This record gives sequence, structure tokens and C-alpha cells, in this order.
Amino acid sequence: MTDLTKEQQTEFEAAAFRRLVAHLRDRTDVQNIDLMNLAGFCRNCLSNWYREAAEETGVPVTKDQSREIVYGMPYEQWKTLHQNEASEAQKAAFDTNNPHK
Repeated sequence: MTDLTKEQQTEFEAAAFRRLVAHLRDRTDVQNIDLMNLAGFCRNCLSNWYREAAEETGVPVTKDQSREIVYGMPYEQWKTLHQNEASEAQKAAFDTNNPHK
């Protein structure tokens, strides 16, 4: 692979992040619990990582602000519009696969 400058690497990583966020905003049919069960992370994890990265550089970002960046709207609004109650099977899979145990 071609050697990348630090700026190029950051630019490409940022583009990939923006594309992932856009994809997750479009795929409102995919529930966070499904993402957690399959991949071990969800939209909330992504927003937490964003907030933590900002705070590491001294930029204060609240939990609500970082969630709005990822969800494209306030989290409570997204939940009302798109979040379904998890099924018993989804909950059981989460209990089995929970990476935060």
C-alpha cells in the first residue's frame, strides 16, 4: 500500500466515519440491539467513542450532543420514531454476547 501522510490517513478515516454514520442513519430498520448482537457495538457506542475522542483533545461534548451527531436528531426523537421493543430472542442473544460483561 502507498504510504499515507498522517493528514491523508485522518482524512480517509473521517470520510469512512461520515459514511458509516450516514449508513446507520439510513438504516433505521436495524436496531441497536441487532448491531450489538452481531458486531459488539451500536450507534450509542459510536457516539460514546466520538465524545471520548473530543474530550481527549480538551473539547467538551455532552452525551446528548454526541448522540445527535450520530443519530442525526435528538436521541429521544430517534427512539420514538425508530426504536422497537427488543424481542426475548434479541435480549437473550445480548445477554449471551454482551461484550461489556
